[in-house]
This record gives sequence, C-alpha cells and structure tokens, in this order.
Amino acid sequence: MKFGYVRVSTKDQNLARQIEQLKKIPVGKIFSEKESGKNINNRSELLNLLKCIKKNDIVYVTSLDRLGRNADDLTEIIQYIKKRGASLQSLDLPDFSNVPDVNLRNMLTDILVTVFKFQAQSEREKIRERQREGIALAKKRGVYKGRPVLYSADSPSPQKRKVYFAIKQGLDDGYSVPYLVNKYGISHGTVYRIKKEISKKK
Repeated sequence: MKFGYVRVSTKDQNLARQIEQLKKIPVGKIFSEKESGKNINNRSELLNLLKCIKKNDIVYVTSLDRLGRNADDLTEIIQYIKKRGASLQSLDLPDFSNVPDVNLRNMLTDILVTVFKFQAQSEREKIRERQREGIALAKKRGVYKGRPVLYSADSPSPQKRKVYFAIKQGLDDGYSVPYLVNKYGISHGTVYRIKKEISKKK
C-alpha cells in the first residue's frame, strides 16, 4: 500500500499543497499533522503511520524535512521504515524505482538520502548561526525586541487577538488549561503565558 505523510510546523500553516502533491501519486492514505519536527515522540500521526506500515509498503513525503529536522531523527525514521520491509520515497529526490537491481536501487537511494540529510542540517545550522549573529548585533544597537508574541492584545492578526481575548475570558470563567488548548488549538505554553499575565495584573 502507498501511504503519505504531510507536516507543517505551526497551526497557522496550510497542509493543502503537500496533500495535493501526494494525491497525484495517488496514495491510499495520508497521515497529516501540524507539529514541530524537533521531537519525534510529539508527532502522533507519524507514530501512527510507522505502526501501520508493513512489507512492500511505500511511504511518500514531499520532502525529507517533513519527516525530521535533523540527520539523527531522519536516520532513525528511515531505518525503522526499512526494518518493516517498507520503502521511502521523497518527491524532492530522484526515483530509482525503475532500476531493476534491488541492491543497486537501495544503494543509490541511500547515498542520495545521506547527502540530502547532511546538506539540509548544514543549511539549518548556517541559518541559526546567522540568526544568532543578527540578534547579537541588534542587542548591541539596543533594537532587539525578541520574538513577537503571536497571541496578545497587540497582535497584528485580528484572529489571534480574538483568540487571545477568548482565552483570557475563558480563564476568568474558570475553564481549565487543557480545555482551552483543545478548544482553540493552541499550545499549553501560550495558555499558561496568558494565565500568568492575568495573575500579575490582579
């Protein structure tokens, strides 16, 4: 069977483009989620996919970074897929399915995946380094304000301002943090931050 896996990092991002690409293959079932790629254990749909696959199944992703954000995570996931007797196909890499020799096909795929993994990780490390340098320079100039708070009374997004005030009202009304997290689809950290803001003002 052909399975698809799609992921975006935040709830504001859209899965539609990835899903559309996988539907063209087509795949029999798509597992999708909006979670950071930093921690495998936090991604319930990825774990569900890995439990489902069996021998001769194919797992499709639009790009390898949808599976993981670093080389170690990707290696762990890919090795698990292989142990199950399944195979992985990333749409941003060449497809060697027409190579008749299985061992040669697997070797070519492994080489490409290895190169891609370390290239992607190297690029992410360069981006993080540039970010750190930019933050350091901004702090020296006294203009660094840190990351913008997405859900706040001053958020540039009307929708996020609306959610902020709804959560604030919900906390005032006595609703629990887990209830508000599930209702509005945001992180526990965001709700606890708003709760802390309310406590300081009282």
